Amino acid sequence: MYFEILVEDASGKLLLEHLVPKILGPKGKPNKYRIINIQELKHRVMAKMPRHLARTLPWDTILFQTLRIQLRAYGKSLSHKNGIVIIVVDLDYRDFNAFYNQLESLFSMSNLVLVGGVRLAIEEIEAWLLGDPVAVRRAYPFVNEFVLKSYQQDSICGTWEYMADAIFHGGSERLAEIGYPQIGREKCQWADNIGQYMTVDSNQSPSFQAFRDLLRQFIARD
Repeated sequence: MYFEILVEDASGKLLLEHLVPKILGPKGKPNKYRIINIQELKHRVMAKMPRHLARTLPWDTILFQTLRIQLRAYGKSLSHKNGIVIIVVDLDYRDFNAFYNQLESLFSMSNLVLVGGVRLAIEEIEAWLLGDPVAVRRAYPFVNEFVLKSYQQDSICGTWEYMADAIFHGGSERLAEIGYPQIGREKCQWADNIGQYMTVDSNQSPSFQAFRDLLRQFIARD
């Protein structure tokens, strides 16, 4: 079986590069898969827009347009190859049902014959890291235990800030002062450092469990 897994950003891609092989097995043995950063695809959409418009459009608009274009391409290339398309994005502060249904509706666009599904990291992909406190401790032995233990799994609480408060010197307040692109770099380091130690069957994040179980459901059908 072949999977195309679209994930929202660079840190998500790094994390899934650790986790997907633990779910599906090594690439090509027997399942094949590719993990794609949606942020890297968006430039195709933005390049066709006037520069001032591309800079001001909200992320959701760019996200949905990017996914429409990508799924349309998959409709031509994957429909006859037993291909599966999985979309993984952060819920952030959106309404779960409305956002989920909008994303799911992309699979039913006209002229598409695609099999796949949508999974939302709640609130952010860092929830999946925090879902494995053992892995967090292995990657960061100096972790702030009070912060780590006070996190309520998959809560809408400013998840990356919780992660920063647990392991970044100066916490989220200091990291926010530094701003982007350093925040993005730190998120990538967290995903890479913690992801290598994570155990997929003991993760406490319900949204990660939903992602893991979806992949397993597809390979069980094969």
